[in-house]
Amino acid sequence: MIATPIEISGIPAILWGGKSDGIYICVHGKRSCKENAEGFAEIATRRGYQVLSFDLPKHGGRKNEDYPCTVQNGVRDLTLIGNYVRKNRPDIHVFAESLGAYFSLLAYRDYPLGSCLFLSPILDMERLIKDMMQGCGISEEMLEKKGKIPTPMGETLDWDYYSYVREHPVERWNVPTAILYGSDDTLTGRDVLDTFSRRFGCEVTVMQNGEHYFHTKEQLAVLGQWLETHIPNRKPGMQ
Repeated sequence: MIATPIEISGIPAILWGGKSDGIYICVHGKRSCKENAEGFAEIATRRGYQVLSFDLPKHGGRKNEDYPCTVQNGVRDLTLIGNYVRKNRPDIHVFAESLGAYFSLLAYRDYPLGSCLFLSPILDMERLIKDMMQGCGISEEMLEKKGKIPTPMGETLDWDYYSYVREHPVERWNVPTAILYGSDDTLTGRDVLDTFSRRFGCEVTVMQNGEHYFHTKEQLAVLGQWLETHIPNRKPGMQ
């Protein structure tokens, strides 16, 4: 499989597969990187698509940049990637995981996407942050006053991040979307998943005993089969 390193507006990226009018933008989750799209790309390129993966801020080849992985920067970068793809690809799709799915919901809600695949998506960031605040005994007033507060889980609560999330709720999403979710996901509650999927007409597959992070042999096998089922073959002559 061809893997071509490129740079888009200063963002390190990889184009997987040969030239095609059909492309998947692959958006990784936290603590991952563009190279981890290889497994997805192997399936998608066999189906006749090209795949574009890239590093989110403070991930992969960008770990040493003075450019934090905030929601504002994530949306900005996904917009740059999306605009690049729209210039010469008429058939655009998205595969996104966890935090990457949340960024996609904000950045691509008005993009002409053919379909979207979400793995363990963060669907309600405001609730997730509120749950973290409650678990750490941090009030909104405390966070607003201090600006940033480190937590015992290794995450830092940020007032500007939280404010952006509250001011930019996910109110529309018109893309045909399929979701793979683990029943033991501790970041996105089942009620959040059900509310989102009903509201936006998403197809949902639940792996019993699956976690937020799909990493075991069994979980990866389920993910692989799910992708094989949900990535269609492109029609002859469309590449």
